[in-house]
Amino acid sequence: MRKSTEQNIIDGCKKQYAAAQKELVLKYSGLLMTVCKRYSRDAESAKDILQESLIKILKSIATYEERGSFEAWMKRITINTALKYFDRSSFKNEVFVLEDVNDKDVLPNVYSKLGAEELMDLIEKLPNGFREVFNLFAIEGYSHKEIGKMLGITESTSRSQLTRARKLLKKQLTIREKIRIRI
Repeated sequence: MRKSTEQNIIDGCKKQYAAAQKELVLKYSGLLMTVCKRYSRDAESAKDILQESLIKILKSIATYEERGSFEAWMKRITINTALKYFDRSSFKNEVFVLEDVNDKDVLPNVYSKLGAEELMDLIEKLPNGFREVFNLFAIEGYSHKEIGKMLGITESTSRSQLTRARKLLKKQLTIREKIRIRI
């Protein structure tokens, strides 16, 4: 199989051609690994989620109706795989105490100095429920209603988890900025 277009990869995978399957893995693993990293705490679990996701994608590609974006379809499978990878019950009972953090507590230039990797590091350290809701809402663009259905929680719980995640991130940003100022 020579240089393939997305459609050639899809068609080849639907026919279970090994070359097309390999091409799909090579072409999309990086993109899907980025999604996996957002939902996992470490590289090993991200790799496990990626492997499970790719297997699911290849097994279910025959059901892909070619309406909408192929990448979005694969991301959806990857997100669902990541969410199922972690135990829902631990997230529902998660308690995390936050001190009040106001927007005014965060210095204005904190956001501009924050790199993508540093932000991902902060998000990765959020408690599971906070991280999942934050990723689904702020990064993936799902509504609280959709998040509630995906995670088996209420819309208000989704909103609450997002608010707490934002407060915790702001607190961590403030701490990092204060450390930078001292150095």
